[in-house]
Amino acid sequence: MSAGKIQYAEQDGTFVLKFIGEIRLTLCSALDATIDMIFSAANFSSIAIDLTETQSIDSTTLGLLAKLSILSRRKIGLLPTLVTTNPDITRLLHSMGFDQVFNIIDSPLPINHGLRDLPAQDQSEEVVKAKVIEAHRILMDLNESNREAFKDLVTALERS
Repeated sequence: MSAGKIQYAEQDGTFVLKFIGEIRLTLCSALDATIDMIFSAANFSSIAIDLTETQSIDSTTLGLLAKLSILSRRKIGLLPTLVTTNPDITRLLHSMGFDQVFNIIDSPLPINHGLRDLPAQDQSEEVVKAKVIEAHRILMDLNESNREAFKDLVTALERS
């Protein structure tokens, strides 16, 4: 397993996020800041997330992806595209209900040029905790099994 990184590119209003390796909480602040940047772009027209090189992805990141889907539907009325060729990742996405909020495809995207690493974000423990809670609340809203899976975690985080 490799340390993870997230790369992004934009071409004519189409944004691509590429997740490589193990995607964990440490990347969430940078991902959240990038989501804000994408949805404030005047020329935003579509977004695709490439998970073809993702080895693992944590629940906080999944919550931020669900947030991205909600914002995309609100802003342009379209579901984002998730690309996955890893059967474990595909199973995870389906078990979380992502097939309801994303177009999930298994053919790799042709965009590999112009990808840049997301800049690191240094944030306080409080800010990170708030992002973790927000991400898990979004996941809980997707379906009942997610609500059951994450309610104890969210309750514990809110109390701490």
